[in-house]
Amino acid sequence: MAVLEEFFAEVRHEVDATLDKLIPDARVAPIRLHEAIRWSVFAGGKRIRPAILIASGRTFGVSTADLLYTAAAVEMIHTYSLIHDDLPSMDDDDLRRGRATCHKQFGEATAILAGDALQTLAFKALADNIHLTAETRVRLISLISQASGTPNGMVSGQQLDLDGEGNELSIADLEQIHRQKTGALIRASAIAGAAIGNATGDEMATIESYAVKLGLLFQITDDLLDVTAATETLGKTAGKDASSSKATYPGHYGVKATQVMAAKISIEALNDLSTIRRDTTVLADLTAFVVKRKN
Repeated sequence: MAVLEEFFAEVRHEVDATLDKLIPDARVAPIRLHEAIRWSVFAGGKRIRPAILIASGRTFGVSTADLLYTAAAVEMIHTYSLIHDDLPSMDDDDLRRGRATCHKQFGEATAILAGDALQTLAFKALADNIHLTAETRVRLISLISQASGTPNGMVSGQQLDLDGEGNELSIADLEQIHRQKTGALIRASAIAGAAIGNATGDEMATIESYAVKLGLLFQITDDLLDVTAATETLGKTAGKDASSSKATYPGHYGVKATQVMAAKISIEALNDLSTIRRDTTVLADLTAFVVKRKN
């Protein structure tokens, strides 16, 4: 995993430098808003979605430089969703990435505006990306907007998650929530990298199949960590799902059975990658990382 750690470090460095360029300086008015945006974006984070996008793009021969604006856009969308997810009207959380959530630090109104601004900055980055053709930019805008919104995107998944609190949900309902709330943007990240690399139709279908499994796997391990890890390790409040009466895989199956399920899905994802006649080593290592991650 040493090679993967080097890859993560490279992604964080390159993506953070791109984000710093795309996001207004904190000294630019309105100062409070830009401070709030930067507080959330540069709070740390693993940059998993940009890493998936860059790994996918490299698999299909794309240079990192041609992937960075899209990777940064995906991270801005993800961070906006975290800011809004933490609000009192949603999950009402005080801790994110090891420090105060945006609304605790800057107030609820500014946090809402920070999320709004990040969403618009993300699509500006996609539209302004001179490294890509206009046709590819439009394709990416369509892909990421669908994954971020509704129907069947991140916003839809959040609503379904809110609707399900305190209710008995079937495993099919649970999977639908997770495929949308968490899985949609992960899926879009992998597909975006392949799309920029002009993957063939068969390759795109395989990457999509892989990415759907990876997104589900990520949420399953997230559910497991919520019940097995400490707040200090997670960087967010542990046990939040249970206290909010959210439906989860461990709540439905138990911890052991959920761990078995995660292992099974990871094998299925790796089987997808094995059919692609390109170097998918980093994508495979990312899959193993998701299974074993500690936060």
